[in-house]
Amino acid sequence: MMFFFTCIALCCAQTISSDVRQFVKAEAPVLALTHVRVIDGTGAAAREDQTVIISKGHIDSLGDATLAIPAGAQVMDLHGDSVIPGLVGMHDHLFYPMGNGIFGEMGFSFPRLYLAGGVTTIRTGGSLEPYTDLEIKKAIDSGQTPGPHMHVTGPYLEGKGSWALQMHQLTGPEDATRTVNFWLDQGVDNFKAYNFITADELSAAIHAAHQRGAKVTGHLCSIGFREAAALGIDDLEHGLLVDTEFFPWKKPGECPDTPKDMPFLANFDLQAKPARDMIVELVQHHVAITSTLPVFEVDVPGRPAIQERVLTALSPDARSAFLGNKVRVSDTSRLRRIYGTDTSPIAAAFKKEMEFEYAFAKAGGLLLAGEDPTGIGGVLAGYGDQREVELLVEAGFTPLGAIHIATANGAQYLGESDRIGTIASGKQADLVVVKGDPSGKIEDIENVEIVFKDGIGYDSAKLIESVRGVVGSR
Repeated sequence: MMFFFTCIALCCAQTISSDVRQFVKAEAPVLALTHVRVIDGTGAAAREDQTVIISKGHIDSLGDATLAIPAGAQVMDLHGDSVIPGLVGMHDHLFYPMGNGIFGEMGFSFPRLYLAGGVTTIRTGGSLEPYTDLEIKKAIDSGQTPGPHMHVTGPYLEGKGSWALQMHQLTGPEDATRTVNFWLDQGVDNFKAYNFITADELSAAIHAAHQRGAKVTGHLCSIGFREAAALGIDDLEHGLLVDTEFFPWKKPGECPDTPKDMPFLANFDLQAKPARDMIVELVQHHVAITSTLPVFEVDVPGRPAIQERVLTALSPDARSAFLGNKVRVSDTSRLRRIYGTDTSPIAAAFKKEMEFEYAFAKAGGLLLAGEDPTGIGGVLAGYGDQREVELLVEAGFTPLGAIHIATANGAQYLGESDRIGTIASGKQADLVVVKGDPSGKIEDIENVEIVFKDGIGYDSAKLIESVRGVVGSR
């Protein structure tokens, strides 16, 4: 990549601190990205040898190589590179598993890694430290710390019986309503219901949120997808692998958790009427599904190939814990004890999840993309979002379709399609410059060089280096 600086004046549209400025790679009143391949996020074919003009934090214009470049613009020659819209991560927590059911806030490392990975907007998808998340958002928005635009989710709306010590357990519908209204007053703009919430509590939370223009998603267990859709939920996390409604042993209002769950889903018939009816009902009720394939993949023996960049980012303790967990998921004595077989049913269930997401999208459902940096570890901010796009391609989507899901669809759900999600004149200059062509080879999405947020270009490599060996500690 070559840079030709024809203007040394810096853009003053956003005040950023010296701590943030150390990561800035490109900033000027007018920037011209030239000779770049544009993948605009609409699903349309990539356009070669394009010019993108950025001014005052927005995309001023774009066109082929004949587009006039304003006098005094800073010109960046991007031969061999592609530009895609900033990713919109829809299940992107700021916490990471610490072991024994406890999660630690990665308030230092994760905002940097999300931005470094090309994620310019996140929905936190559930918060264990909502005050911390809100303060991080304020620090990012004021230019005091690097990170993506944030949609902070309120504290988990969880019911009685939860295993999660860091979650408040609702005491009834009134408590649900009170919780929603309190946290909307604090500044969150969405909510997530969790495993043990009751139907009455969920209904009350949805009503309270909708009254004030907020949306509710859910990682549900006690309530099935179709029941949640009928109650008015806006989104459902993870997909088929957490929908308990088809289990013959499921009792109304109860969250089953038995060794039979995964083998059942591994052999579940998506072509049968119950599955088809569920998909139709979700689409008819305009309920989105958030795909979080990376958090399931790490539980599959032999997958994914463990990348050096992941191990390098982890603290020594977090690295040791993750590698130990990966050994355990393949331990045949453990598999025999839990499932009565030497073969993990999670591999087949994972494939079934991919089939479900493809079928849901093809039926007209709004599929969103996230990563969920929880589970057994190893799913990291930014890196997991990139892996999610790659896995969507494995699930059957074209590279262009997968990029559309990870950009435009998230913007649509958030009600921000007029500002982000695609590359078009007048939109916010949230863009990712990658080396290569992810429209032909989706793995090139990992080759992030510069991430533009509000028209300021951040150095991905420097952001990553700043959190080397830190993830899992802060």
